[in-house]
Amino acid sequence: MSQINASSARDNNRVPIVVDGVTLASNNQVFSGNNTTVYTPIFTITGTVEIRGLWGVVTTTMGVNHTAAYFRINDQTANPAITLAAGVTLSGLAVGTTIVKKGLAAAAVTLLDNAAGRVSEPTTLETTYFSPFVVMKKTGALTQIEYSYTTTDAGTTGAMTFYVRFLPVSVDGNIQAV
Repeated sequence: MSQINASSARDNNRVPIVVDGVTLASNNQVFSGNNTTVYTPIFTITGTVEIRGLWGVVTTTMGVNHTAAYFRINDQTANPAITLAAGVTLSGLAVGTTIVKKGLAAAAVTLLDNAAGRVSEPTTLETTYFSPFVVMKKTGALTQIEYSYTTTDAGTTGAMTFYVRFLPVSVDGNIQAV
C-alpha cells in the first residue's frame, strides 16, 4: 500500500483527521535559541483559509529564558501579529502546558500552566473557545504562521507540538506543517 503525503494529520489508515468538518494539522518543534528573538516557521499557508483553532502543547519541559512567546504571519515583507507581540513567558513550564490563540490579535496567547488543574472557557460574549480568523497567502511569496520567542543572555531548551484546525476558503486553501 502506498503512502499519501498530505498536510493534515492522518489516522493509521491514512484518512485525514477531521474534527467538526475542520482539518487538523500539527508540527513538532525543538527550541534552542540563545541571546536573540527566534521566529520559528510552523505552518505554510496556501490560498485563503479560516483558522478555527491555533495552539501549542509543551512536549519537553521548557528551559529558562523562554519569554515573549506569540504567533505571527510572515509573508516575507509584512509580519502581522496573530496574538499580542509582547507575548507570555514559558520559562520552566512542564510537559502538558498549553498556549492558545483565544482572543483577538491585540491579546496575548492564553497560557494554561498545568502546575494546577485549569478551567478556561469563553467569556459570555464569545460563542466558541478559540478565536477564528482568516489568513490569505501573499501572491508570489511564501506565507507562514510562525511561533516567536525571545531569549537574552542564556539559551533555552524545550519542545512543543503546535496544532491548527482550519477550513479552506479558496479552492487552493490549505495549511501544511513546515
